[in-house]
Amino acid sequence: MSTRRDDVMAALRDWSKPGRRADLLADAWQAGETNVSALAEAARVSRPTVYADLRARGIDPDDRRTKGKSMILDIAPLDIEGFTGIADDLDAQFDAALLRWRKEHPDAVLEEGQTEGMRLVGLMDTTYRYANVRHLLVHEQVARAERDRLLHQVELRWEALSTASAWLAAHHAYILAVDEARIAVEMWRERAEAALRQPWYCSSPREEDAYEQIQQAGHPALESALADLDRAPAETAEHLLASLDQAHERRLELASQTLRVAQPAQ
Repeated sequence: MSTRRDDVMAALRDWSKPGRRADLLADAWQAGETNVSALAEAARVSRPTVYADLRARGIDPDDRRTKGKSMILDIAPLDIEGFTGIADDLDAQFDAALLRWRKEHPDAVLEEGQTEGMRLVGLMDTTYRYANVRHLLVHEQVARAERDRLLHQVELRWEALSTASAWLAAHHAYILAVDEARIAVEMWRERAEAALRQPWYCSSPREEDAYEQIQQAGHPALESALADLDRAPAETAEHLLASLDQAHERRLELASQTLRVAQPAQ
C-alpha cells in the first residue's frame, strides 16, 4: 500500500513542468521525506538547489519543526472511572469500581448489577488496550522523530566540513553522526514493527462506548496516529540505510581526496 510520501516522491521524480519543482519538493518535505540527499536524487538536482527551493516555499530545512508529521500523542495518565490501563491493577480497579456503584445504587436488583458489571468489564478491557496501543504509538513517533533528526544531522555535519577549521575533528563528528543515524533507523524500525503488531479495534457497542468515554476525558483518538504508521517499516529502513550508506561511501571517497591534497609532500 503506497503512502502519501511514496506518492509525492514518485511525482517529484517525474517532474517536468517549469516552476513545479519547488512545489513538489515542499510537498515531499511536508509528507515526511526530510532527507535532503534523497530529495536531490529524486528531483535530479543538487542539494543546494533543494535547500533553495524549500526556502523559497517558506520551509527552513534546518528547522525540524517544519516537518509535516503529526504531533506526538498526548501521554497524560489515564483515569477512567478508576481504570488506569495498568495490567497489574486491573482486578483491584474493577472490584473498586463495582463497589462504588453498589454503594451509589443500594436498591439495584441483580440484573442491574450484572449489566453494570459487564459495562465495567468493557471499560476495563478497552482502557487497558488503549493504554497499550498508545504506548507503542508514542514510542514509534518519538523514534521516528529521532530518526529524522539524526539523518538530518548527518547532512549538517557533512556541510560543516566545507568550512571547518579543525577538519579532522569535524570529519570525526560526521562519522559519529552516520553511526548514530544507523542506530536510530534500526530503533525506529523495531518500534514501528511493534506498533503494527498491536491492532486497535472496538468489537462491541460496549467497547465503542468505552472508547468514546476515554476521548471525552480528554485523551486523543488513535486513528490518525495509526493511519500515519509506515506499513512497511523494514523496507523503509532498508531504503534509508541504503541511501545513507551510498552517500557515506561517496563522501569517504571525496574526503580521502581532500586528505591527499592536504598532506605535505614527502
